[in-house]
Amino acid sequence: MILQRIVDNLETVVMLFDRDLCLNYINPAGEMLFSASSRNMVGQKACDLMSCPEEIVGNNLRNALHNNQPFTEREVRMPLPDGSDITVDLSIIPLMESEETSDGLLVEIQILDRHARITREEQLLAQQTMTRDLVRGMAHEIKNPLGGIRGAAQLLEAELNTEELKEYTQVIIAETNRLQLLVDRMLGPNKLPKNRQLNIHDVLEHVRILILAETKRVPIWRDYDPSIPEIYGDQDQLIQAILNIVRNAERALKDIAEPVITMKTRIARQMTLGSQRHRLVARIDIIDNGPGVAEEIKDKLFFPMVSNSEGGVGVGLSISQTLINKYGGLIECRSEPGNTVFTIWLPVEVKNATN
Repeated sequence: MILQRIVDNLETVVMLFDRDLCLNYINPAGEMLFSASSRNMVGQKACDLMSCPEEIVGNNLRNALHNNQPFTEREVRMPLPDGSDITVDLSIIPLMESEETSDGLLVEIQILDRHARITREEQLLAQQTMTRDLVRGMAHEIKNPLGGIRGAAQLLEAELNTEELKEYTQVIIAETNRLQLLVDRMLGPNKLPKNRQLNIHDVLEHVRILILAETKRVPIWRDYDPSIPEIYGDQDQLIQAILNIVRNAERALKDIAEPVITMKTRIARQMTLGSQRHRLVARIDIIDNGPGVAEEIKDKLFFPMVSNSEGGVGVGLSISQTLINKYGGLIECRSEPGNTVFTIWLPVEVKNATN
């Protein structure tokens, strides 16, 4: 039992194959890597499961099995089911049934990209915290003189006798109102969260209905994992965070002949977000087949006033990141022409959100 718990909590992927190179066991780190449950993967052939060239996986596994010799391949590029790939160290160890024959193979996969990803996430969270504090400070400094300008314009308008002159004060009032609205949007929601247990798919369906009501042109496909447990959070805030992302995706598809948005959910185990390790994390992918994010703004996509769409003011993604951060989560983006994926990570076990 203790050994099982140790293996289940390893960050290293552990797989057990029989003599026919069919999978008999995979630990939770492997389920997270391949984005599938062990129930769906057990019984698959090694080459089908790992999607690697035959000479890298198949031949090495067979040689280790027949020669009863362990084998290690360094810095192997391994394709993943979502189309991306990672760099891993692959270790193959025969499980000896006797001195002459082995009963199967133990395969260990050490993900070399993991530390780089954790460092990148820590930097993203630190940048978001610093940006949020800076924006809040600037917004409050802007709001004070805006109120004074608006009040002075209203007093001046009351003293004017001609409608022609009042047009100028009305312009001042309208522009200060517009700036006030922009500042409020930059600050994000100012209501206390109403946290409760909720089904993340209810949130996604609400967003889906809203987007389809706004536009009939873009279909939204669903690829949900019904096994995801309930999440503790504020439904309105989560709807707003996801809605901002899906609206951006819909805008990016305006010139695409056959546009499509996909909402995909999966569960990840033993996931590290920033410096915090979580037992269970919900993964929500918002995928579109648009032109992709411009290269020059990829690294600052979640900063305020940065927009990839024409006419956008660039506060939606910043607000979404702030809202998801409240629950210990994170939003990441990877993009190339024809495939842009915004991934939302939400810890399942979080019980409190910070204001």
